[in-house]
This record gives sequence, structure tokens and C-alpha cells, in this order.
Amino acid sequence: MLIDVMTTEKINLPGAPSLPGLTFRSFHGEDDYPIMADVTNACYASDQTGEIVTLGWIANFYRHLANFDPQRDLLFAEVDGRPIAYNRMTSRKLDNGTRLYASVGFVLPAWRHTGIGRALLHHAEGRLREIASTHPLDGPRFFQSFAADTEVACDVLLHSEGYQPVRHFFEMVRPTLNDLPEAPLPDGLEVRLAQPDHYRLIGAALNEAFRDHYGHSESTEADYQRWINSPQFQPHLWQVAWEGDEVAGMVLSYIDEDENAHFNRKRGWTDPICVRRPWRKRGLARALIVHSLRLLKAHGMTEAGLGVDAENPTGALRLYEGVGFRPVKRFSSYWKPME
Repeated sequence: MLIDVMTTEKINLPGAPSLPGLTFRSFHGEDDYPIMADVTNACYASDQTGEIVTLGWIANFYRHLANFDPQRDLLFAEVDGRPIAYNRMTSRKLDNGTRLYASVGFVLPAWRHTGIGRALLHHAEGRLREIASTHPLDGPRFFQSFAADTEVACDVLLHSEGYQPVRHFFEMVRPTLNDLPEAPLPDGLEVRLAQPDHYRLIGAALNEAFRDHYGHSESTEADYQRWINSPQFQPHLWQVAWEGDEVAGMVLSYIDEDENAHFNRKRGWTDPICVRRPWRKRGLARALIVHSLRLLKAHGMTEAGLGVDAENPTGALRLYEGVGFRPVKRFSSYWKPME
């Protein structure tokens, strides 16, 4: 039975391990953002994911997360008042009618293999079933979670609870920005510096282009606000190709200075990348990527990264390998049918 966390701070989780001082609570407000950043980064470091989150990223992400009630969809575990874990729950409907009910959890390494992660997952499934009960029965339903290949404890837990990896994604890196190939823009197209009155149009074109991709769901206003308020929103680094007043394709590059300082590197990201249907198969994506790499090099970067669906239907993996990117990490989406 789920406890109403709108009015109850301490939460009783049936089946939670009997550990001295262990309690569960709901969200305390934005004062919890530093805790979430610290727990996440400790997990990322232990699992060697090669990622970090900043307080600014956490704040922007959770302020603009669609289909999410922080008071009911965040759960924290503490031992003697010290936070040691948390998880979040969200839902969305894909374009094909499938509904996904996702949970993502983080448990400090010292407290893994104690049953805390399993208790958080069971609670999340209960809350997600509650959310699902408010939706029409209009298509398949699945629980969803995520893990990198290096997140071994998470992978073991998910498999033991009936989740299976259904899709894989690569992080790819071009280790040098030297020896860039020639890649002219197709005739009739030009790259223009993005202006504020372009942002909505570019966002709409991005959403449209990704309708052909796995797991797409229509962007919401919350998604747009999260995008334009993100530290990774850096229009001065974008390469957006236009034909007249139509956006043809784009590479929305950014530089994460905090991440670079943490890992002592100079990496820029050429991500996301897309081309709208009428302009595909003309070399536009390749041209925009190469132009983006040149621009990142001009800003002092020495390498570039991007993310890609390993089974991308438009052949993106081959395209990226063709301009010098190589897979360095794999991430998976895990699904479990909701009974």
C-alpha cells in the first residue's frame, strides 16, 4: 500500500531491509538538489560512467520535468538522517501508443547489496502502477529503467526483477579534432547564427526530425523550457542549416566546462544531430558535423563526443564512424511488462 507522501514526510516501505537508522522520506524541496547531485556523482564515480551532474543541471532538470510531481515521485533513503539513496518516477506515452513508466535510482556504493535499491524499485513500481491507473487502457504498458554497462549492480538488480534490455545506445568520441575531412554544404543551403526568435522553430524542427527515431514522444512545453534553460543550451556553437525560411537540419553543439574540468579534458559535444526528411541523403548531416568539429576546435577543444541509438534507422552510427567517432560506452534501456 502506498502512503500519501503529500502529507507524510516519513514513509513506510513494506519489504524494506531492517537496518539500524534506515528511514525513507519524501522531497524536501529545492534544498534536496545538492543532496541529489552529491549522491548521483558518487554513484557515477564508483560506476565509472564518465559523467557528472552539477547543481545547476539538477535544478533545471527537475524544475522542468514533464509528468512529474516531486512530492510524490521522488523518494529518499537516509541512515541516521544522512541521505544515502534516492529515486524518481516519471511516465510518458510514445508516438506508437506504448506507455512507459520509468524509474531511475541511485544508491551510494557503501549501501548497495543491502536491499535498499530493491525496496526503492518496488516502491517505484507501486507508485507507477498508481499513475497508470489514471491513464486509459489504450496501448501496451511497460516499466522502464536505464543503466550503463559499467553499472553492474543496477544491471543485476533489474534482471533479477524481470527487466530486460530492449535497446542499446553508444557514447561515441572523436579523440582528435585534427585531420577533419572536407564536407561542403549541399547546394541551396546555408548556416545561420541562431537568434532568439529562431529557438521555437528550431525546437519544432528537432522534434519533427526525431519522430522517425526509437522511443520518440511529442515534446511538451516543459521539455522546451528545460531545453532553453539548460547549461548545455549554447546557440553560439550551433550549426543550423536553412533553405529559405525552413530549417533543414542541425547540430546543436555545446561545451560542458564543469565536466571538462572534472575529467581534465577539452571535449565538445556535437549533440543532438538531425536532418528533416526532405533534406536527407544529401550529405547535410556530415557537412554540419564537420563544420561543428571545426568550430569546437576554434574554441579550444581537442576532442568531441556524441550519443547515438545503436540501431538508429537512418544509419547514424555508420555516418559518425565515417567522420572519425568511435564507441566508448554503451547504455541500455530496460523494459518490463506492467501486469
